[in-house]
Amino acid sequence: MNPSTADNVGKLILRVVLGILILLHGIAKIPTGAAGLVDNFGVIAYGVFIGEVLAPILLIIGWHARIGAALIAVNMLFAIAMVHAGEIFMLNQHGGWQLELQGMFLFTALALVFTGPGQFSANQK
Repeated sequence: MNPSTADNVGKLILRVVLGILILLHGIAKIPTGAAGLVDNFGVIAYGVFIGEVLAPILLIIGWHARIGAALIAVNMLFAIAMVHAGEIFMLNQHGGWQLELQGMFLFTALALVFTGPGQFSANQK
Protein backbone atom coordinates (compact mmCIF):
# COMPACT_ATOMS: atom_id res chain seq x y z
CA MET A 1 0.00 0.00 0.00
CA ASN A 2 1.48 3.35 -0.95
CA PRO A 3 1.82 6.10 1.70
CA SER A 4 -0.99 8.20 0.24
CA THR A 5 -3.45 5.32 0.32
CA ALA A 6 -2.39 4.37 3.86
CA ASP A 7 -2.93 7.98 4.97
CA ASN A 8 -6.42 8.01 3.46
CA VAL A 9 -7.33 4.65 5.01
CA GLY A 10 -6.18 5.96 8.39
CA LYS A 11 -8.38 9.03 8.03
CA LEU A 12 -11.30 6.84 6.99
CA ILE A 13 -10.88 4.67 10.08
CA LEU A 14 -10.68 7.72 12.39
CA ARG A 15 -13.74 9.30 10.78
CA VAL A 16 -15.95 6.25 10.80
CA VAL A 17 -15.04 5.04 14.29
CA LEU A 18 -15.44 8.48 15.88
CA GLY A 19 -18.68 8.99 13.96
CA ILE A 20 -20.17 5.66 15.03
CA LEU A 21 -19.16 6.01 18.69
CA ILE A 22 -20.52 9.55 19.01
CA LEU A 23 -23.67 8.68 17.04
CA LEU A 24 -24.44 5.75 19.35
CA HIS A 25 -23.90 8.05 22.32
CA GLY A 26 -26.30 10.61 20.81
CA ILE A 27 -28.97 8.16 19.70
CA ALA A 28 -29.17 6.78 23.23
CA LYS A 29 -30.23 10.24 24.44
CA ILE A 30 -33.07 10.73 21.96
CA PRO A 31 -35.91 8.68 23.52
CA THR A 32 -35.23 9.31 27.20
CA GLY A 33 -32.81 12.16 27.47
CA ALA A 34 -34.33 14.88 25.32
CA ALA A 35 -36.78 16.22 27.88
CA GLY A 36 -34.26 16.08 30.71
CA LEU A 37 -31.56 17.78 28.68
CA VAL A 38 -33.87 20.63 27.66
CA ASP A 39 -35.10 21.04 31.24
CA ASN A 40 -31.54 21.16 32.61
CA PHE A 41 -29.72 23.04 29.84
CA GLY A 42 -32.36 24.84 27.78
CA VAL A 43 -31.56 25.70 24.19
CA ILE A 44 -28.01 24.33 24.53
CA ALA A 45 -29.54 20.84 24.65
CA TYR A 46 -30.41 21.11 20.97
CA GLY A 47 -26.70 21.60 20.32
CA VAL A 48 -26.14 18.20 21.91
CA PHE A 49 -28.24 16.60 19.20
CA ILE A 50 -26.41 18.51 16.48
CA GLY A 51 -23.05 17.49 17.95
CA GLU A 52 -24.00 13.90 18.71
CA VAL A 53 -26.37 12.95 15.87
CA LEU A 54 -25.95 15.26 12.86
CA ALA A 55 -22.18 15.80 13.10
CA PRO A 56 -21.34 12.08 13.36
CA ILE A 57 -23.43 11.37 10.27
CA LEU A 58 -21.39 14.02 8.41
CA LEU A 59 -18.22 12.25 9.55
CA ILE A 60 -19.35 8.76 8.64
CA ILE A 61 -20.29 9.67 5.09
CA GLY A 62 -17.46 12.17 4.77
CA TRP A 63 -19.64 15.05 3.63
CA HIS A 64 -18.25 18.29 5.07
CA ALA A 65 -16.45 16.13 7.60
CA ARG A 66 -14.28 18.97 8.90
CA ILE A 67 -17.44 20.83 9.92
CA GLY A 68 -18.80 17.64 11.51
CA ALA A 69 -15.54 17.13 13.39
CA ALA A 70 -15.54 20.76 14.55
CA LEU A 71 -19.13 20.39 15.80
CA ILE A 72 -18.13 17.27 17.75
CA ALA A 73 -15.12 19.09 19.24
CA VAL A 74 -17.31 22.01 20.36
CA ASN A 75 -19.88 19.55 21.70
CA MET A 76 -17.19 17.80 23.75
CA LEU A 77 -15.91 21.12 25.13
CA PHE A 78 -19.45 21.95 26.27
CA ALA A 79 -19.89 18.45 27.73
CA ILE A 80 -16.65 18.72 29.67
CA ALA A 81 -17.43 22.23 30.91
CA MET A 82 -21.09 21.66 31.80
CA VAL A 83 -21.23 18.04 32.92
CA HIS A 84 -17.71 16.88 33.76
CA ALA A 85 -15.97 20.03 35.05
CA GLY A 86 -15.49 18.52 38.50
CA GLU A 87 -13.67 15.52 37.00
CA ILE A 88 -11.06 17.35 34.89
CA PHE A 89 -8.22 16.76 37.35
CA MET A 90 -9.39 13.36 38.63
CA LEU A 91 -8.07 9.87 37.96
CA ASN A 92 -10.27 6.79 37.72
CA GLN A 93 -9.85 3.62 39.81
CA HIS A 94 -7.29 2.28 37.32
CA GLY A 95 -5.10 5.38 37.40
CA GLY A 96 -6.27 6.75 34.04
CA TRP A 97 -7.73 10.18 33.46
CA GLN A 98 -11.38 10.30 34.54
CA LEU A 99 -12.28 11.99 31.26
CA GLU A 100 -10.25 9.78 28.95
CA LEU A 101 -13.25 8.95 26.74
CA GLN A 102 -14.30 12.58 26.41
CA GLY A 103 -10.67 13.55 25.83
CA MET A 104 -10.28 10.92 23.11
CA PHE A 105 -13.45 12.14 21.39
CA LEU A 106 -12.32 15.78 21.62
CA PHE A 107 -8.78 15.29 20.37
CA THR A 108 -9.72 12.81 17.64
CA ALA A 109 -12.27 15.33 16.36
CA LEU A 110 -9.62 18.08 16.44
CA ALA A 111 -7.20 15.85 14.52
CA LEU A 112 -9.85 15.38 11.82
CA VAL A 113 -10.51 19.12 11.69
CA PHE A 114 -6.84 19.68 10.84
CA THR A 115 -6.19 16.64 8.62
CA GLY A 116 -9.47 16.53 6.74
CA PRO A 117 -11.51 13.46 5.84
CA GLY A 118 -9.19 11.97 3.24
CA GLN A 119 -9.86 10.70 -0.26
CA PHE A 120 -12.46 8.10 0.77
CA SER A 121 -15.16 10.64 1.60
CA ALA A 122 -18.16 12.13 -0.13
CA ASN A 123 -16.56 15.47 -0.97
CA GLN A 124 -13.05 15.51 0.59
CA LYS A 125 -13.99 18.61 2.66
